[in-house]
Order: sequence, then C-alpha cells, then structure tokens
Amino acid sequence: MHDLGLRDRKKRRTREAITEAAFALFQRSGFDSVAVADVAAAAEVSKPTLFAYFPTKEDLVLRRFLDDDPGPAHVVRGRPSGMSALRALRQDFLDRLAQRDPLTGLNDTPPATTFHSLLYSTPTLMTRLTSYLLERERDLAEALLTSGGVSDAFTARIVAAEVFGAQRILAEHNAQDIRAGHSADDTYPAAVTRTETAYDLLENGLDTRAAS
Repeated sequence: MHDLGLRDRKKRRTREAITEAAFALFQRSGFDSVAVADVAAAAEVSKPTLFAYFPTKEDLVLRRFLDDDPGPAHVVRGRPSGMSALRALRQDFLDRLAQRDPLTGLNDTPPATTFHSLLYSTPTLMTRLTSYLLERERDLAEALLTSGGVSDAFTARIVAAEVFGAQRILAEHNAQDIRAGHSADDTYPAAVTRTETAYDLLENGLDTRAAS
C-alpha cells in the first residue's frame, strides 16, 4: 500500500509538471506555436512519457480540469432522494460557481484564464472538447433514463443536450466577463442570475418565456 501510494504521488507530480510546463508555454507562445517536444523538454520528461499521460496535444489543455470533474451524470445518480434531476444539476452548477470551478468560466486565476483563452481561440481544442462533451452527454442521457425520472431514450437525449448546451453558454458568458477585465467576485452575482434563468427555462420550458 505504501509503494502504491508513493507511485500515485509520483505520477501526480509528473502529470502536474507536464501541465504546468504546457500552460506556461501556451500562454507565452500560443497553442499552435508550441510543439509537444517543447513541452516534454520543459517538463524534463521524454515524449513517450508525456504521451502516456496525455494522448494528444489537445489533452494537455483539456484534461487539466476535465479529469477532476465527475460530470453531470454523477450528479444525477448521486442526488438526494426526492430531488429532481434538473434541480440537482442546477444546484451543482450554483455550488461550482461559488467554488470558482474553472469549468464554469468563473475563475480568474492565470491557469483558468489561459484555459478559456486557448479554448475559444483554437479550433482543434474546440473539436477535441466536443468529443469529450458528447461522451458525457451520452452518459447523462443514460443516467436520466435509468435513475433521473425520464421514461424514454429520445427524451433523455434531448434533455441531456439541453443541459450541456446551457452549461456551455453559461461558461462562455462567465469567461467573456473575466476576459473583459471583470473579477470572478464581481461577475459572480450575474453568473448566478444567468444560471437561475437558464435552469428556469430548462425546468419550465420555453412557453412561459415566449408568452410573457
């Protein structure tokens, strides 16, 4: 057990060294101008070692935050008894805003701002992110169908797509505010309001908004 713990800690340190080196280089030179060999050299690891942790160059950016996020399907499956799936997803996003989760866009630390700047300026990163999100969207649809109170697969896929679309747009708005020079603390009240509005629409449908 001691050796296993030591190996795990060593792997985590290596992984962190690689991501720190990658983000420093990407922030300075941009994603496309940095070669994987440059990242490996800066992190003092071999290219095969780097690829063992990050299979693609895009993963150097995306997996820094995505790997620690269990995803909406986990939220649905683990929600308290009696709470609807959408209510649990709303509360989870609000909690993550309060915690300044980088994936909500509401984080003004250098790694988070670099992450979002790279993401929205690099088409290959957006393409890779889309494949990640589609996998998680399918997982959410399955969770909605099996334990989220949704009775058919078609509806589960529609709801899952709406949830991921809403969360993507919320994160984009928050990140835009940060890039415009606002702090995460200053942006937080508006981020909460946007989240409540988005989930009101998801829970109540568009008819009430269209009729007002």
